[in-house]
Amino acid sequence: MTPVSDPNHQPIVNPMPPVVIALFLFIAGIEAYFVLGTVGLIGDPSAIGWRLNAIQEYGLSPNVIHWMVDNNIYPIEHVKRLLTFSFVNGSTISAAVAIALLLALGRMVGSIFSAVSLLVVYFGAAVGGAVVFAYAAPQNEWLFGSYVGVYGLIGAYSYINWLVLRAEHAPQYRAFSLIAMLMGVQLLFGMFFSVGYTWIADLAAFAVGFVLSFLVAPGGIMRLLRALRRD
Repeated sequence: MTPVSDPNHQPIVNPMPPVVIALFLFIAGIEAYFVLGTVGLIGDPSAIGWRLNAIQEYGLSPNVIHWMVDNNIYPIEHVKRLLTFSFVNGSTISAAVAIALLLALGRMVGSIFSAVSLLVVYFGAAVGGAVVFAYAAPQNEWLFGSYVGVYGLIGAYSYINWLVLRAEHAPQYRAFSLIAMLMGVQLLFGMFFSVGYTWIADLAAFAVGFVLSFLVAPGGIMRLLRALRRD
């Protein structure tokens, strides 16, 4: 006997939004390409340098941004870096951690935001973080890696929590506990290791993601809370 499906039934676990799966496959596919080249399964002996070549081709350097602005020239091969840097990671470990955060935050944000809204937050935060990095970090630094876009999703996640806490008249600062913890971890590592200046882009991306959420999130606190209760 075939059971009758309940139209009011909600899955215990939210399915992964397709747009998040697409981002995951793109980032993971690029990383797999680098790894397979490094171990010699694809390509020629020069494949060991594919990652470095990709960083130079698709990563973002403040020097490039300053050159474009100073000369009022914006060639596509350099403008593209504002987005492409976020798909090239510096190591497999870095890519794995970024992917794990992307899947976790993408599931939570994607259960509330539309696919278009999630992409606006992810890429808008990546661009915003890159621009701030270009003017706040030393010009000889490079920006690459998927963390910047992920920090934009942290901004959206914090926005959702902020609305919920506000509606419940709870302490609203708790909405920012995740970003505070992550920035604290980066500060701790910075005391013992050289962590560079990517934290500038991360923090800026968080702020951009939070602000963009005001524009792209579902309208109204009550509508948001109803969506959360259905999960």
